[in-house]
Amino acid sequence: MLTMMIITALITAIIAGLCIGPINGRRRRKRAVGFFHPYTNDGGGGERVLWCAVRGIQEESPDLDCYVYTGDHDATPQSLMARALDRFGVTLLSSPKVVLLYKRKWIEETTYPHFTMIGQSLGSVYLAWEALCKFTPMYYFDTSGYAFTYPLARLFGCKVICYTHYPTISSDMLARVRQHSFMYNNDALITKSVWLSRCKIVYYTVFSCLYGFVGSCAHLAMVNSSWTKSHIENLWRFPDRIKRVYPPCDTSGLQVLPLERSAEIPVLISVAQFRPEKAHTLQLEAFSAAIKRLDPTLPKPKFQIVGSCRNKSDEDRLQMLKEKAIELNVNEHVEFHKNVTYRGCCCWHSFNDR
Repeated sequence: MLTMMIITALITAIIAGLCIGPINGRRRRKRAVGFFHPYTNDGGGGERVLWCAVRGIQEESPDLDCYVYTGDHDATPQSLMARALDRFGVTLLSSPKVVLLYKRKWIEETTYPHFTMIGQSLGSVYLAWEALCKFTPMYYFDTSGYAFTYPLARLFGCKVICYTHYPTISSDMLARVRQHSFMYNNDALITKSVWLSRCKIVYYTVFSCLYGFVGSCAHLAMVNSSWTKSHIENLWRFPDRIKRVYPPCDTSGLQVLPLERSAEIPVLISVAQFRPEKAHTLQLEAFSAAIKRLDPTLPKPKFQIVGSCRNKSDEDRLQMLKEKAIELNVNEHVEFHKNVTYRGCCCWHSFNDR
């Protein structure tokens, strides 16, 4: 009897705690935009979207304060403003306010060796809980694709806006499992097993339903391409609230570069974050195969791989790529450039042109 009373009391306390957060958040809600972007050091297109969105809010709605939820503990308003300019050439009108998060490990891929997709999605809810309890804005703007946080943000009384670069799950992923295609998110053990492939199809199907539900909680969804728009409309099922907004790519620095190339050695450049889905290993293998087919009298091209590292996993991945280049015997023709700044990139391109 005593045990039941203790269990009941604990459950009651947990439920009360879950209710207190949203209630207090609604009461303290500020007229501001909170940008949920746990990695403000990823250096990819998603981060550029973040800074362009902050700049857009500052220009169009100067009465709204901009807050950035980040797990980068060295981030300060001044450092983020400087980073937006140095890394992406985006000049903010004022420094965004910073809300530091300490639960980011729950969205790290290394935290979930198996069932990574659902693990990171549920982990993002826990991280968003920390964020919204610390500061509850009127507008919650997700620029990193954590759709499972949207119902929670609505519970806190926020208007939910998101910019989706690609769906967390798509019909293409299901098709690869059905076809037993090997890929970074469908390893050889699963592709060789009919039973495991069927289990994964069930897993993906259930996740698709959940993803469709949480995504439908967004008041406005922006997507970066027609392909993404088609998949998101199919999954979230509210086409009237989905807008295609192409990524804010800045080409001004590239336009001043001369079209004439004086270099005798051809240069191939690949720009992408050092993440599994970017298929850098396949790029190296393709480059190696191409070099072997070249006329030996022609100069060997140079392959420059430019990207950013968010964390140790990305650093390890970069090291593996360097070792892969040695294994393929193309290391003398391959260069890796990590975390190149916007200004440095322009200077680096100009240097290559000489």
